[in-house]
Order: sequence, then structure tokens, then C-alpha cells
Amino acid sequence: MSETAIDTRALVQWLIDGARDCPQPQDVLVALSEGLAAAGVPLSRAAVFVLTLHPLVAGRRLEWRPGQPVDIGELQYEVKSTPSFIDSPVVYIYENNKELRRRLGRPDCPMDFPILQGMRDEGITDYFAVPLRFTDEVHALVCATTAPDGFAGAHIDAIRSIVAPLARVAEIRALKRTATALLDTYVGHKTGNRVRAGSIRRGDTEAIRAAIWLSDMRGFTTLADREPPAAVMSVLNRYFDCQVPAISAHGGEVLKYIGDGVLAIFPVTEAVGPDAACAEALAAARDARAEIAKVAGLRFGLALHLGDVLYGNIGSGDRLDFTCIGPAVNLAARLEKVAARAGRDVIASAEFARHCGADLTPLGNLTLAGFHEPQPAFGLADER
Repeated sequence: MSETAIDTRALVQWLIDGARDCPQPQDVLVALSEGLAAAGVPLSRAAVFVLTLHPLVAGRRLEWRPGQPVDIGELQYEVKSTPSFIDSPVVYIYENNKELRRRLGRPDCPMDFPILQGMRDEGITDYFAVPLRFTDEVHALVCATTAPDGFAGAHIDAIRSIVAPLARVAEIRALKRTATALLDTYVGHKTGNRVRAGSIRRGDTEAIRAAIWLSDMRGFTTLADREPPAAVMSVLNRYFDCQVPAISAHGGEVLKYIGDGVLAIFPVTEAVGPDAACAEALAAARDARAEIAKVAGLRFGLALHLGDVLYGNIGSGDRLDFTCIGPAVNLAARLEKVAARAGRDVIASAEFARHCGADLTPLGNLTLAGFHEPQPAFGLADER
């Protein structure tokens, strides 16, 4: 067949300019795929595969098909070790950093990857995968067609012309996503948003009111002395799994792990008043307590308090910690230390109880280290 070169200069320039009119990665893929199709490339599907730096997700796949929403899939870490993933064209691209083309419409096409037979059965006649080369990583772009004659040479050239600028756009978007994932993982989503917004200097703090959660594992010192480190880490992770999902589900945010302890806050905002913040913290406490009760030999002590804290950066030089400090945190810490003495898993301050007292029962005044006067304390009404 006669071939005419396909003009992709406008698409290339759009990518070089950062695809600014497309805020989401899937928007970029749609605009690019539709642009190639409009220019004359008979695309039946296009997909981008990008490995990620995330504690739960090893990679992402975005797949475009004409007239359909972009399908977004996540690659779980456990899938990376399965034969179907290992023996796939995408892994071939990752490992060999070179193009892969299979003309599935031809009877003599090598069917050397299991996924190819399924694509042939779907009517795909030509499969073209190319590396998306980031600065120090290789990812992949896959294009496929159902055109009877497959891709012509001009179509392949057109796809190749957009690969380098697409890689730059994809790398920038991936880096921003990685930064967000790392901040969410290590400092929490709300705190991460503050850091991304520019709160990165020592002394960048804000006075906020919040329900404070401070918990500790009972018997951790004995466990650490008795068990090997790997076993201790396994128990700790199981212990945190009982609490963190409950905290997040009720609008709280974990600020830090302190050995076997958890410091979290449920901020009071215009939308969430003190009554609501305390109610959510108490509901999270009940959920966490129920989960911990399911694990043999696992117990915890939890203190709940409502107070004003300084929320922001402390530390030295360029090594900072984003946390909350203040007398309210100190009171919560002292309360947690006497929870076991009071025979309670969950203990709350008078200020906290003032906002959700119907679910709490008085325990009397308790002597707390560092406080001149005994402090009133409350426990769950159904905990005996």
C-alpha cells in the first residue's frame, strides 16, 4: 500500500508543553489516543504501564479504547511474582528496554507470550509495545489495532514520534504522584497536604483544637525481650492494623508511631465540631478495641482527650518532624499510663467526656505524674 507520513507535530508540541489542559493522567491518554486516531493511526487500544513507589501498589495501568472510559488498574505486589505477569510483553519491555511488535493478523506470527492469543481472539491484528524511558527507569506504552492489515510503517513512525515527549510528561506526573504517596504514607494525608502547600520550615505551626488519641500496647517490653525481632515486628504490624483503619475510617489521622504507641488526632473544624470529633474518636476506639480483642494475647491502653495543640514542624535544620505538641498531648500521655491501673482499655479525660459523656462513665479522680491535682477520668460505660 502507498504510505503518506502522518503529521504528529501538533501532538508532539502539546506534549512538550506539558499537556497542560489535561490535569489527570487518564485525560492525557485520551487526548493523545484520540489525536493519533484523528491523524490517521488506526488505534483500537492504547495503554500506559507505569511502575510506582507505593507501599500497597506496585504499578498502574491506564487503558484507552474508543468511546469508553479509560480503564485504570493497579498492580498488586503479590501479582509481580505470578507467571502471567513475569511472562508478559510489558515485563519484556521493562527488562530489555526495546520495542516489541507482534503482527497477530499473520499466521506465522510468533505467539511467545500467553496474552497474545487472547488478543488475537479479540480481533487484534497488530500489537506494538515501546519503552517509555524515564530518567533512570523504563516503563511501557502499548498500542494495538484491529485494522485488517495492521499498522503500516507510517503508523509505527507516528507512534514513535510521540514516545519521547510522552515519557517526559508521564515522568513528571509519576514523580508528583510518588511524592503524594510518600507523604501520605509517612506523615498522613491531611498533614501531607499541608507539607505540599508549603509548610516545610521549622516553626511553621498552627494552633488547632482536636480530639487526641494516644495508645500503647500492653506487655510490649516483655514481648520484645522474649521474641525474636521479626516476630515482634509481625505482632506490631498486626496491632497497628487493628487501629489505623478504624482511625482513618472515622476521620482521624495518625501522626506518628512511637515504638508500640500511636499518636493520632481528630481535628475540630468548621465542618466538624468538638462533639462530632469526640464522637468519631470514641467510635474509632470501640472499633479498634473490638479488632484487638480478636487477636489472642493482644491488649492495649488508649487515652482520649480534647484540647488545643500546636500542629506543625519541629526538629533541627533539614531534619524535621510534623507532629502536634502541647499540654493537651501531655495529659493524654499521662492518662494512657494509668489506664491499666484503672482496669481499663480506654480512658478519657473530663474535657473529652464533656462532649460525649452519655457513652462514658466516671472513674473518679486519678493521680497523674506531673499534675498537682488529681484529674477526673472516664471509661467506656460497657467496659467492666
